[in-house]
Amino acid sequence: MPSPYRALFAAPGSKAFSVAGFLGRLPLSMMGIGVVTMISQLTGRYGLAGALSATIALSAAVAGPQVSRLVDQYGQRRVLRPATLISLAAAALLLCAAHYGWPDWVLFAACVGIGCVPSVGAMIRARWAALYRGTPQLHTAYSFESVVDEVCFIFGPIISIGLSTAWFPEAGPLLAACFLAAGVFSLTAQRATEPAPHPRERRGGGGTAMRSRGLQVLVATFVATGAIFGAVDVVTVAFAEEEGHKAAASIVLAVYAAGSCVAGMIYGLLHFAGPPERRWLLGVCAMAVSMIPLLLVGNLPFLAVALFVAGLSIAPTMITTMSLIEEHVPRAQLTEGMTWVSTGLAAGVALGSAAAGWVIDAAGARAGYGVPAVAGAVAVAVGFLGFRRLKRPAPGRGGSVEQHSERKERHVA
Repeated sequence: MPSPYRALFAAPGSKAFSVAGFLGRLPLSMMGIGVVTMISQLTGRYGLAGALSATIALSAAVAGPQVSRLVDQYGQRRVLRPATLISLAAAALLLCAAHYGWPDWVLFAACVGIGCVPSVGAMIRARWAALYRGTPQLHTAYSFESVVDEVCFIFGPIISIGLSTAWFPEAGPLLAACFLAAGVFSLTAQRATEPAPHPRERRGGGGTAMRSRGLQVLVATFVATGAIFGAVDVVTVAFAEEEGHKAAASIVLAVYAAGSCVAGMIYGLLHFAGPPERRWLLGVCAMAVSMIPLLLVGNLPFLAVALFVAGLSIAPTMITTMSLIEEHVPRAQLTEGMTWVSTGLAAGVALGSAAAGWVIDAAGARAGYGVPAVAGAVAVAVGFLGFRRLKRPAPGRGGSVEQHSERKERHVA
């Protein structure tokens, strides 16, 4: 591991919460695609599979910011454990309903409950921010976390799809639930690195983090970006099945994440002097353009290459997004602000998964790749329309911007 990354773990407890965060984030990449694989295996209905995956994402979009707001007020341990227990109980209901062929409404009700899963990635980033706020190491920490995210998306689908196709249909979601329990309960047992809570009466300005105009732009753009991710997942599984190699979908999606992982690792070693909002907009445009070649896919090897190239723009854009959140959200609402971006992604994943499922059922898998292409165009449009808001950081914001001059802030970001 390059020395800037090794230096991150000099802080006591950082290795332990990173391992717990890795386990707790694996379900993010396993549950949705696992449900798609499970339902398609048991029923052959991709429309239902996509709708259930979308329900999980939409439920997470609603519940996630509320859970994180409570975390900012009361601390991670007091909030994450009960929220996780609700999600685990709902996952158990989903598996039973799918296995025994219960009515569809039971499946949807269970997926709503699964959406209470906490945003573990935001919790880990909040711990890094508490350790390294105001230093260049925070940029490296965010880069490392983006790499971990992509590693999860490399191995998560492989494990989930592989188990569901080779063992039994419910195996992928079942293991995802086990990883969630292990990760969250291990993380919340580590009290020394837990960020201090900010009770409501002490918050500057009060209210929700979404009052920030800059955060509104980020969230709106990432709704469209999430639609890219959700659609690509569902369409790739269907395309691989049309090609007669459904299990290969996990490998192809892993290549997609690998591209992002490589880019994120390199990006974390660099420091930039220009405004982060310009790099962010460039990243959004790159993600949109990279969807165009998918419309021309004719076989799985070509698809894997196209997705690897498409993945190169993901992690740098996400890393820059975290820097922008710190500029536009008060410190006492940092976890909530990070979760709102995840919420935007989750809502987009829901829309993309559902739309892709419908297109696949109506016109086949190749036509389904039109969904991420359209979503990319929407992301670029929203990014350009809201760009001016990102150039005006909010007063009382969290992160490094409170401790450096504007020129130094830009360098750190």
